[in-house]
Amino acid sequence: MEHILVVVDMQNDFIDGALGTKEAREIVEAAAEKIREFKGSIYGTLDTHSKDYLSTQEGKNLPVPHCILGEEGWALHPDIMDAISETEAEVMDFCRKDTFGSIELCELLKQKYEGKDAEIEFIGLCTDICVISNALMVKAALPEAKLIVHADLCAGVTKESHDNALSAMKMCQVDIQF
Repeated sequence: MEHILVVVDMQNDFIDGALGTKEAREIVEAAAEKIREFKGSIYGTLDTHSKDYLSTQEGKNLPVPHCILGEEGWALHPDIMDAISETEAEVMDFCRKDTFGSIELCELLKQKYEGKDAEIEFIGLCTDICVISNALMVKAALPEAKLIVHADLCAGVTKESHDNALSAMKMCQVDIQF
């Protein structure tokens, strides 16, 4: 069986920056430990915007500049970076994305794991936006893969929206683990 971990948007701006939350800060240590101990292949996503973010559709709906390429908020959180450098897992790729879900991530996973027995685990931010988007896109790309979302290693914009996203993913045959 192929074991894959997808680390979604564990970037400074979502943890202690422009869109940071207490809940996001609370999962960093455990998420870093999951990365350090993971045996398999690690992929990830990086929310990536340009300085014209406020003129985009997303920027008009969420007028908070964040994850601007090259700025401190765009970088992976230092604890996550340390964990990546310390893991014995094979770190494959972190895909930049300018929207909630990553087509590139789906294409990479489909190319490498289609037709194989695969278990794909998700951790990261935000459960109710980017985690759900990427998990459901990967489910569509690899419908026979077992998908797991670690609820305790994800955080949403609010506790209620986190729980709603977990319920929606569960209905779409994503295994939710606590």
